[in-house]
Amino acid sequence: MKRHTLALSALAMSLAAGAVQADEIVFAIGGPPSSLQGQTSQHFADALQERLGDAHTVEYYHSGQIGDERQLLQKLRLGTVHLAGISSIMSSVAPSFALFDLPFLVKDRDHLLRIDEQIVKTDLAEVAETQGLHLVSTWENGFRQITNSKRAINVPEDLDGLKIRTPQSEWRTLMFSTWGANPTPMAFSEVFVGLQTGVIDGQENPLSNIDGAKFQEVQDYLSISNHVYSPIWLTASASGWESLPEDVQIAIAEVAAETQTWALAKGNELDNELVTSLEEEGGMNVNHVDRDAFVAASQPVYEAYAEEVDGGQELIDRAMSLAEE
Repeated sequence: MKRHTLALSALAMSLAAGAVQADEIVFAIGGPPSSLQGQTSQHFADALQERLGDAHTVEYYHSGQIGDERQLLQKLRLGTVHLAGISSIMSSVAPSFALFDLPFLVKDRDHLLRIDEQIVKTDLAEVAETQGLHLVSTWENGFRQITNSKRAINVPEDLDGLKIRTPQSEWRTLMFSTWGANPTPMAFSEVFVGLQTGVIDGQENPLSNIDGAKFQEVQDYLSISNHVYSPIWLTASASGWESLPEDVQIAIAEVAAETQTWALAKGNELDNELVTSLEEEGGMNVNHVDRDAFVAASQPVYEAYAEEVDGGQELIDRAMSLAEE
């Protein structure tokens, strides 16, 4: 597969000109290649290139090389990027996506698949279209855990006063402030230095992101909380999707669906492996939080979502009803 065949300066000139080559599929993410997001995206890019053959070239860029997720959303709308992996900031596009920012909503991956089929592909996809975006598939960023340099987090009170980096999501900041922390939104690329210099005390991310970014080098405590399941949405602009040839649309959709299966299996595998390696090789002190205490402390977040998001309570009820099917 052709990877990074354009120098970034040349690519920047192409993007600035507002066009990409007709036979290129430009696909970009903000995450690093070692993260589950990065591994999944590489799997997709390779499989899509194989499916498309010589008729099209898949140009894949990771680590925010051509923009962070906010910039990628803009590039999608401009037509200079065809596909992007978008995560927590989708709630800034449409508030209903903050369903996935509600703490402890997703029980497990089987539950996620039911939510994806009965809520994401219907309600959320429809809302995305009204904002000029087309959801192609739901992939996995992972279940999020808490790390910090001060103490083990067992109950919400242990977060009191800690400066915890969150994504740039108002709901994630509400969650951590509700628990007593001092949430600090920050781009992922800035987190390692922020932890290293003490600008922030901790952060929350899936294990693959924690390991991939080497946060164990600057964090002592890993508290297994599974407080949020973070999807990655493979996203196109609505107009950009319609402009693709039908055979390319079909190829992307089918490869993306297969990639979802791959990503969920890989996420489960990494969950089992990385706790051990972060503890034994990374030297982190690992504990499991008191889930019941955190659930009880999270009710104000649910109440805010139900009050502020149109149809919010119905979405919560439907998602929770799918947990035991």
